[in-house]
Amino acid sequence: MYIDAEALAPWTSDWLWCLPLSVATVVIHVVGLLIIKRRFDRLLTRIGTRTFSANALLFLAGTTVSVTLLHGLEATVWAIAFRILQAMPDQKSAVLYSLNAMTTFGHSGITLAPQWRLMGSLEALNGWILFGLSTAFLYAIIQEVWTHAAPRLLPGRA
Repeated sequence: MYIDAEALAPWTSDWLWCLPLSVATVVIHVVGLLIIKRRFDRLLTRIGTRTFSANALLFLAGTTVSVTLLHGLEATVWAIAFRILQAMPDQKSAVLYSLNAMTTFGHSGITLAPQWRLMGSLEALNGWILFGLSTAFLYAIIQEVWTHAAPRLLPGRA
């Protein structure tokens, strides 16, 4: 099997940018989730399990907003890279494109400069990883809420 190195050369820059960006956003995500979890644990310790059920839904809402903002921050990191590379004309377009790529929504009609288009697919792959981490995290939080709050939120369903 013969691999044409010249045909792959244009993609080398995309990979050299995308791998560190992916690692950086995963690190940002994990640190952010750790901070959110620490706040959750402090809240549970401070208010105790007796009154936790009254605050559980509010905390879940706050956790959801926090995770959403975390994804926005990570999309902004990619958008900054797109601006540095001049793959996007302005920051607003770069952030919109980045959110579209990360969520695999892709309906904005904005595209990267031709030499950087592989980055969009690689950002989408990174988005899948980040959303997988968020899903696992939210599932774990919901399990804790269920353990501590469900008996009081849903009387007779312990």
